[in-house]
Amino acid sequence: FRSKEYPVQELTTRCFTGVEIALFSAGASRSKEFASHAVKAGAVVVDNSSAFRMDADVPLVVPEINPEDIQKHKGIIANPNCSTIIAIVAVNPIHRVAKVKRMVVSTYQAASGAGAKAMEELEEQTRDVLAGKPPRPASNLFPQVDVFLDNGYTKEEMKMLNETRKIMHAPDILVSATCVRVPVLRAHSIAINLTLEKELSVAQVRDIIAKAPGCRLVDDVASRKYPMPIDASFQDEVLVGRIRKDI
Repeated sequence: FRSKEYPVQELTTRCFTGVEIALFSAGASRSKEFASHAVKAGAVVVDNSSAFRMDADVPLVVPEINPEDIQKHKGIIANPNCSTIIAIVAVNPIHRVAKVKRMVVSTYQAASGAGAKAMEELEEQTRDVLAGKPPRPASNLFPQVDVFLDNGYTKEEMKMLNETRKIMHAPDILVSATCVRVPVLRAHSIAINLTLEKELSVAQVRDIIAKAPGCRLVDDVASRKYPMPIDASFQDEVLVGRIRKDI
C-alpha cells in the first residue's frame, strides 16, 4: 500500500496482542466472534457492523454529532449505519435549533452499500443493457435493503429509527423510512421531510447547514446546483440542498 508492504494475517482469537485500535468491518457475525478477544488483549474496537450498535454499554458515535460519547466506551465503539450517518449529520444541527419531532425519509442507496461484488454486478449488467440484453436486477430500483420485519419495514429502515434516537439522544423522535437500492455506483442519496417543534425559515435552515460540521450546502436551483452522487463520491462531506418548506 503506497509502495510499502504490510503483512496480511489470518484472523484468529490470538492475533490482537499489541494492537491498540482494531477496525472491524467484516460483518456482524465476525464482530461478535472476535471483538471480545480484541478487547481482552487491550485493543479498542471500532466496529462498523450492526453487532453492537444498540447495546446499552456501547457508544454509537458520529464524530460531528456526539464525540463525547466515545469517553463512555468499555472497549468497543460502534459505527452507525451508512444511511443513518448521512441523514443525521444534516438533521442534527437543525434539531439543536428547532427540535425535530418527526422525520419521513426516503433513501436512494448506491450499489457500494452492498459491497464490491454488487458494484461489479452493476457494471456488468449495465454493459449488458447497453448491448441490448434484457435488464437484470442491478439495473433496477430495488425497494428492499436488508430483510423485512413483521411491521412491514426492513431492518435497514428500522436502523434509521433506532440509531437516530440513540446518537442524537432523542428517544421520542419519530422516523419513518423507505430504503431503496438504486443503480448508482457510489454515494447514497436521501430525501428527508422534517416536522419541527418551532418554525424555521428556509434562509435559517440554509445558514444552519452552511455552518454545520461535515455538511456542504449545495442549494442553488436557479443554477441547477443540488446534491448528486457523482459530486459526493470520493469525499467525506454530506451535500445538502433542495431545501424548501413543506406546502
